[in-house]
Amino acid sequence: MKTQKFADLDALSRAAADEFISLVVAQPEGAPFHVALSGGSTPKKLFDVLVARGRNALPWERVELWWGDERCVPPEHPDSNYGMTKAHLIDPLQLGPAKIHRLAGERPPIQAAQEYESALVGALGAPPIFDLVWLGMGPDGHTASLFPGSAGVREKQAFVIANEVDSPLTQGPTTRLSVTFPVIDAARRVRFLVGGADKAATLAEVATGPNERYPSSLVAAADTVWLIDEAAGQKLGSKS
Repeated sequence: MKTQKFADLDALSRAAADEFISLVVAQPEGAPFHVALSGGSTPKKLFDVLVARGRNALPWERVELWWGDERCVPPEHPDSNYGMTKAHLIDPLQLGPAKIHRLAGERPPIQAAQEYESALVGALGAPPIFDLVWLGMGPDGHTASLFPGSAGVREKQAFVIANEVDSPLTQGPTTRLSVTFPVIDAARRVRFLVGGADKAATLAEVATGPNERYPSSLVAAADTVWLIDEAAGQKLGSKS
């Protein structure tokens, strides 16, 4: 498990922004940069940092925005991952709609998953290969919307699924749209952004190795780095 530890979420977010900018700038001229975004409070901070850097901090016209997961809600719903990104990144930077590929959470879940998979394969091949996938980790060890005990954790064929989830974090049974491990593991780079003391115990378990109880531990992309803050990393090394 390769980690980079930072004093706090602000420092972590600045480092993630620095790397993202450098990767996009280094992309060959004319080649698009495909990134899968995540939801939650940690990427929100990252988006705010990118906005503060300004529209000209990187060639946004090269960046194609995708999502790793989505709630089954309309885009204007407060729980929408797309909606959060729109408010904290897309609108402030006035990013054009042609480069934005959202998961349609308002559509029937299975149909939405199939449509998104078709779009991904059409743009990025089979399996779809992202230049960068940003992931978070929940206190239960889930990542994207691959929750402990859900069928999506073992999915090996489909690239995008309507995952049936029953978790205290989702306040009961629900359906989430999510890319699967074959997509995550095919990415050129995966970066976990993990902050907060509520993640510390789980992160220590994840660091011990693959375990279906903690789906984030199953990510096997060759270039995977965990960007963590001091609070999240305080128990690393405590597991025998």
